Amino acid sequence: MRSILAGLAGGIAMFVWMSIAHMATPLGTMGFSEIPNEKPVLAAMKTSIKVKDGLYMFPWVDPKDPQMMEKGLELTKTNPEGILLYHAPGSATAMGPMLLHEFLKELAQSFLGVFLLSLTALTGYFARAGFVGLIGVFAAFGQDTSYFIWYGFPLSYTLAQITIGVVGALVAGLAIAAIAKPKPA
Repeated sequence: MRSILAGLAGGIAMFVWMSIAHMATPLGTMGFSEIPNEKPVLAAMKTSIKVKDGLYMFPWVDPKDPQMMEKGLELTKTNPEGILLYHAPGSATAMGPMLLHEFLKELAQSFLGVFLLSLTALTGYFARAGFVGLIGVFAAFGQDTSYFIWYGFPLSYTLAQITIGVVGALVAGLAIAAIAKPKPA
């Protein structure tokens, strides 16, 4: 029962932190920029991509092409390159379902933290909280730095996302460690 309560507390604590990070600090928008002269770009996307939601990489070279790397490098000499996450007009999702999915994700993360913590012999409160926090460091650093390295995501975005993830794990760890007591020796 304590494990369930610890997972719930960790998930709620993480969700509260994520909400604060995105609504009350600049962390949630760091690294994002407005497209200069956006209207013609939006019109071109509506004309070209139309209603096909997706994650697009440009310029595109078929990954099965044996000369993909060479062709890709050649194209980037004279063309812009990047990633575009595109949703067709009218496909916006209501905020409620997105918040629910976010909470469920953080709940799952917290239950995983409770489970991994239960496999340790850590007894001190801060040692247990720190252990869960280190799980967050491992996850955030591994995922977000790869986007920086491979896709050129802005450093400010990368550092903000790592900060959000690590602090979220630490906050969850503090809540989890307060409820999930160590096993008796």
